[in-house]
Amino acid sequence: MRVMKMAGAAGLVLAASATLVLAHGDVVPQPVDTAGLDPVGAEWLAENPYRVKGGEQYELAKKIGASAYNQNCARCHGLEVISGGVAPDLRFLDDGAAGDEWFLDRIRHGYSQNGAVKMPPFETVFNQEAMWAIRSYIESVPKE
Repeated sequence: MRVMKMAGAAGLVLAASATLVLAHGDVVPQPVDTAGLDPVGAEWLAENPYRVKGGEQYELAKKIGASAYNQNCARCHGLEVISGGVAPDLRFLDDGAAGDEWFLDRIRHGYSQNGAVKMPPFETVFNQEAMWAIRSYIESVPKE
């Protein structure tokens, strides 16, 4: 009888573990608290305003962006922005305005290829401040 109880308990553990593994695919965007960052307005900017401002705003943007990236982007683009090959390695985006343009287009509108969504759009999920904070973090990670 005791062996049956132990086998039953082991079965429950395995069943619960299987649902935990499957839950990883359930990607729900996490909110980004941008408190302390200067608002950038309703009009979409072409260049990262926090990099342009520098100083405390840029440092805060990188800190907020690190948390936002790890909660929302790392599962596809890799921990510490080091891709495992499935999604682009964002460390190698162009610097400055050119990289900002590509980044903002992708994070706002997402990307599909042959009808398959490769990256969902985040325009209705994150505000502009959150997106620029994520970009600030990404560009602060060493490329080597």
